[in-house]
Amino acid sequence: MEPSDEYFVSACSHVNESEEADACARRRNKWLKYYYPMGLRVKVGLLDDNPVGFVYVIPIEICPWGPLGQDMMILPCLFVVKEAQHKGIGQALIAEAEKETKYQKRKALSVVGFYHDFWFMPAPFLVKCSFSVVHRKNDMVILWKVFDESAHPPKFLKRNYKFKPVLNKVVVDLFWNGFCGTSNGEAQRVREVVTEVGDSVVLNEYCADDRDILVRYQTPRAIFVNGDEIGWGYPAPKKGIREAISKALNLWTSTEYERQSGD
Repeated sequence: MEPSDEYFVSACSHVNESEEADACARRRNKWLKYYYPMGLRVKVGLLDDNPVGFVYVIPIEICPWGPLGQDMMILPCLFVVKEAQHKGIGQALIAEAEKETKYQKRKALSVVGFYHDFWFMPAPFLVKCSFSVVHRKNDMVILWKVFDESAHPPKFLKRNYKFKPVLNKVVVDLFWNGFCGTSNGEAQRVREVVTEVGDSVVLNEYCADDRDILVRYQTPRAIFVNGDEIGWGYPAPKKGIREAISKALNLWTSTEYERQSGD
C-alpha cells in the first residue's frame, strides 16, 4: 500500500461518500499504520494505475478478527470492486499474500471463508485458489495453504458472552475492532446514540484489538442491548440502534411500573 492508495483502502473503497465514512477511514488508516511494524501488510490491486482491490495479510497473533492460532498469517478480507472483477486481480492479490507469508517466514496462510450468496470471502473462490478446508461449521469454513508441515490449523472463535444486568439501566454491550470498517463505523454510531439517550443507558465496550479481550470473549463484532443481540449484516443504522434501546427502556419502565403497582 502506497500513500496514494491509503484513502481507497482505509475507506474500504467508499471514497467521497460522506464525512462519516471519511472519519472512519481516518481511524482505520491510523490503525493500519500502528500495526504495520508488527507485520500487517496491505497489498493493492491496480487497473490503469487506479486502485481497484486490496487484501490484508496479518500475523494471526495480532489479528482482532480471528481465528485463533500461531505461526501463520491470516487473510481476513479480500476485496475487488465490481467493475474490475473477473480480470485475475483477486488471484494476483492472493499470490502476493502468499509471498508475504513466506517472506515473514510464517508456516501457513489461513482464511475464513463462507458458503453463501454474499460477496464476502466466498469459499468456492478460495478453494479455486488452492486453499484447503481444515474446519467447517455450517456455512463457515477455515481454509489454509501450508508452507511448513509443522503448522497447526487455527481454530474457530467460540463466543463467550454473558449478559450482566445493571439495576434501573439499559445495558449496551458493544464488541468491536479497529480493523473492520463495518465494525469501526457502527461502533461510533452506537456511542453517539448512547450519548443522545443519556444516563438511563450503560455502555460497555469490548475492543478485540486488545488480545486479552479477543481471547476472553472471542467476539470481534456484536451489539447487545440488555443481552439481546441486534444486527443487520451491514453497519448498524442509528435508527435501528435507537429503536432497540427505546424498546428496552420501555420494557424496563413497563416492568417496573407493574412491579410497583403490584406492591
